[in-house]
Amino acid sequence: MTRLRKMMLDELERRNYSQNTRRLYLHAVSECAQYFHCSPDQLGLDQIRDYQARLFRERRLKPNSVCAYVEALRFFFVHVLKRRWTLDDIPYPKRPHTLPLVLSQDEVAQLINAAANPVHRILLMTLYATGMRRAEVTRLKIADIDTQRMVIHIRGAKGRKDRDVMLSPKLLQALRQHWRSLKRKPTVWLFPGGTEHDNIDHPISDKVLWQACERAAHRAGMEKPIHPHTLRHSFATHLLEAGTDIRTIQILLGHSDLRTTTVYLHLSRRHLLETASPLDGLTLNPSTPA
Repeated sequence: MTRLRKMMLDELERRNYSQNTRRLYLHAVSECAQYFHCSPDQLGLDQIRDYQARLFRERRLKPNSVCAYVEALRFFFVHVLKRRWTLDDIPYPKRPHTLPLVLSQDEVAQLINAAANPVHRILLMTLYATGMRRAEVTRLKIADIDTQRMVIHIRGAKGRKDRDVMLSPKLLQALRQHWRSLKRKPTVWLFPGGTEHDNIDHPISDKVLWQACERAAHRAGMEKPIHPHTLRHSFATHLLEAGTDIRTIQILLGHSDLRTTTVYLHLSRRHLLETASPLDGLTLNPSTPA
């Protein structure tokens, strides 16, 4: 490990950043330095600006992804190199406000039924039944499944916050079936890693969850860009359509700000259908043929 990498890792750990964020930030700084063929402490703001434009122009990354790269480089400059960095120097790209993709309940069932194998099936079921983020699913431990209270404990989620979500009886039954099918019984991780899912010392990779969604969508003939977060969005929207209040959904999703959760009001068919257009309140003369 190089001196700069260790310095950055120390700063990330000191601020208690998650493992995923640490990995992303270290990768972003390393990738930028490799592009310019120099040590990262030799990078200047002009190079960072050029690199930001390259991420859009050549790699065609989305604004959210470019923001993550810029934030990683800013962290390195400010907290590791102790250099000046302002928004005027490197502005963050404007993020478009687009509504997330939501599947219907029939489409969710179609997706789960088209899973490529039993492990993919239980992962898809867990994503939809709990609304968890993919990283939260990979870190689930056996001890997190509380069958007495019928809840799942999510430890150290985004923002280092714990929360509980409901444990569906149908999911519990499927988890027990999954447990019985494992060749080696894990003692810690609910979903063990390895190509045969028998590496009981390590949890499953989040790439497997991406593969589960992509392969199931392909097998089901669904052309929509479906990924693990699609099932999280569907979970929240379907709860809202079933009458669950928005504050409860906020807690289940682990959102710190209610405004983040209110996006699902725009996606709920029930709320759209219950809201009449103002045109319906007008008294209009019958139209006459031209």
